[in-house]
Amino acid sequence: MNKLLSKKEGFTLIELMIVVAIIGILAAIAIPAFINYVKRSKTSEAGANLKSLFQGAAAYYEAENWAAGMVTAGDSAAASTHCTVDLAAQSGDPDDEKRVVNWGAETNAASFSAVNFAPADPIYFDYNILASPTSSTCGNGASDTTIYSFQAYGDLDGDNTNSTFTLAAGSNPDNALYRAPGIHSVSPLE
Repeated sequence: MNKLLSKKEGFTLIELMIVVAIIGILAAIAIPAFINYVKRSKTSEAGANLKSLFQGAAAYYEAENWAAGMVTAGDSAAASTHCTVDLAAQSGDPDDEKRVVNWGAETNAASFSAVNFAPADPIYFDYNILASPTSSTCGNGASDTTIYSFQAYGDLDGDNTNSTFTLAAGSNPDNALYRAPGIHSVSPLE
């Protein structure tokens, strides 16, 4: 009976230290992987919005654009096609928090509006339209490989280092707007 009363149950200090060490190793592996996963999920916004910018620019490029004013009887006028929009840069500094943008108050609101780009959801990135030439023109010719570069840049972790994504667009021999097969990225996860 004394043997039963003297038996102690529980974990030894060594066993507890081994469990704590294992948990520490798992955390050291899991936490950085989770942080990179979150950053990769944030970058999906950039690709989707750059494709949206391209689609809007392609529609604008093919649309008929009229000069301002009415055409009166006896006058002749023709619509212009193969038009580009002005250079546009979104104002503000991106950071690691999403923000809602008032697209109507942007400095280059007309260019963003022309390509129907105004995401209603909060965004991480700032967007630019780099056009060649830098001002709106019509009558662009076929096989022009340098019409647009659409850019997204953001600071995903608040360390003042930006990640940049660029989608280039040009015109093919049929004078339709086409885009590069992929999105070029610089420091995508910073």
